[in-house]
Amino acid sequence: MLGDQGEIRYVFPAVSAGPGGTGNFLVVVTASAISVLATRTLRSDRPVAVFAEFPRHTRLGPILPGPIIELDSMMFEFDEEYAAVVAAADAEVFAPETLPPDPLPEL
Repeated sequence: MLGDQGEIRYVFPAVSAGPGGTGNFLVVVTASAISVLATRTLRSDRPVAVFAEFPRHTRLGPILPGPIIELDSMMFEFDEEYAAVVAAADAEVFAPETLPPDPLPEL
C-alpha cells in the first residue's frame, strides 16, 4: 500500500478531529513520506486505503491540546502515549542531534 517509500520509521493510530468528519487512521512515517492510511471502522489496525501523503520533510507538530496534530488542512487526534512518537518523528528530520542512540540497532 505504501509503494516504494522505504523503511517504516514510526506508526501511530489517530482519528480525524474537527469539521472534516470522522474516521480512523494510521499515520505512517517512512524514510521518504508521511502517509495517512484510512482503516476499517471496527478494525482500526487494518488499513484499507491511502487517505493522504506528504513529503517526509513535513512537520507533524506542534502537538495541540487534545492531543491533536494538523497536516495540511486536516486535524488528527491521537492518544497521549503517542506524543513521544510524534516528537521523535519530527526530531529525526528537524533536530537529529537531539535523538538518543538506538539501544537495539540490530533489530
